[in-house]
Amino acid sequence: MVFPSPNTDLKQIVLFDGTFGPKEIEKLRDAISHDFAQFEMFRDAVNELESKSDELSPAGHVRLGVCQYLVGRYEEAMQTLKKKGDGGALGLYCLAKIHHENGRHEEAVKCYDSAQKAGYNGDDCTLGRAETYRYMGNPEESLDQLNKLSGAVEQTADYLYQRGAAVAAIGGNANEAIALYERAVSVDKNNPGALFGLALETERRGNDEESLEYYKRAAAHFPTTVGTLINLGILYEDLGHYEQAIVCFQRVLDQYPDHEKARLFLKDAKASSEMHFDEDAQRKRDRQNQVMNLPVSDFELSVRSRNCLKNMGINTLGDLCKRTEQELLGSKNFGETSLVEIKEMLTLKGLHLGQFAADKHTVDTVEIETLSPDEQAILMRPVTDLNLSVRARKCMNRLGLQTIAELVRRTADELLECKNFGVTSLKEIREKLTQYNLRLRGE
Repeated sequence: MVFPSPNTDLKQIVLFDGTFGPKEIEKLRDAISHDFAQFEMFRDAVNELESKSDELSPAGHVRLGVCQYLVGRYEEAMQTLKKKGDGGALGLYCLAKIHHENGRHEEAVKCYDSAQKAGYNGDDCTLGRAETYRYMGNPEESLDQLNKLSGAVEQTADYLYQRGAAVAAIGGNANEAIALYERAVSVDKNNPGALFGLALETERRGNDEESLEYYKRAAAHFPTTVGTLINLGILYEDLGHYEQAIVCFQRVLDQYPDHEKARLFLKDAKASSEMHFDEDAQRKRDRQNQVMNLPVSDFELSVRSRNCLKNMGINTLGDLCKRTEQELLGSKNFGETSLVEIKEMLTLKGLHLGQFAADKHTVDTVEIETLSPDEQAILMRPVTDLNLSVRARKCMNRLGLQTIAELVRRTADELLECKNFGVTSLKEIREKLTQYNLRLRGE
């Protein structure tokens, strides 16, 4: 990596009619990464260069196209490079990057091939192809590309990151992927890809604070990827840092005004920032949910009581508090002795029978017992089978929802009352339930 001098003159690099290649591009990126306040200066210089477009040579238009790409104006950059560039290696390599960013992966691969034939660094082109094949959903081909490389490139941060990402995408050992990311960061502590990979892995393991630091370090790199900004914004919002979340989502929209997810996330973050959230009340609800999720099997009950509760499908204290005395006594083999035993157990936890009887909702007004065995099997599956996002999973835990049946008994309004559960998470839940021909209560 080329470390920026505090006196790096971005304007001179952009406007000076001299050498412009990978080293100059790296200087621009590192200078802005070091001090993002310089981005405005860089953007102004690009605008000035653009105003002189009629005077530029084909090589000058390559310089302009690359700078437009770095600013985030991908379509303008592509038109500049295609129509007015010199058709050389640098322009072709930049076109490959633009196609990749826009999801035109097959075109990206072709441009990497052309750039390499035109003389661009072969290792960099191979790494680019490996990344593109991974995004195409073909991690096996990504690994094949990486296996073609040998020598010094195998010790670079970019190579180690790409191999770690390919291992993760192919479903390999997560610890192997993490080790590769860590090696990449040991080579280049600011490698954005490896930092993003470590952020994902630590977030999956529930370590939000460590994940946040990795995302922040990845976001400091210029240009910052959309995925990094989206994930960082979501994590900021989950941690209650709404203003920082808004900045992340707005940065995405500044570059992609039509980015639907960023727009929805921004709406959620703004709404959350305006709420007066009662933290003490939430902590009280969280503690109550923890108690309600305690399995009844954790308590010393008689065999008869234990069997009766099992036969009634009562697994937690929360399930029990939704039942009345009459319902328990109406169960076969459940008598007064068992009732007294149960009530004493609940009293020790500050609970009582029927306390949440009003929360017993039906699934589309049909009792689970009247459904077919296949339908019952789906409803009794754990919520984790829906493969929800990290944010949605946290909300399910906060609400104490363990099965799909418990989820579909909730209305959309009830879910939206949960902290950090917004319209984006609600849309995700609805889409997942639709796969099983299910919907939330009242829909």
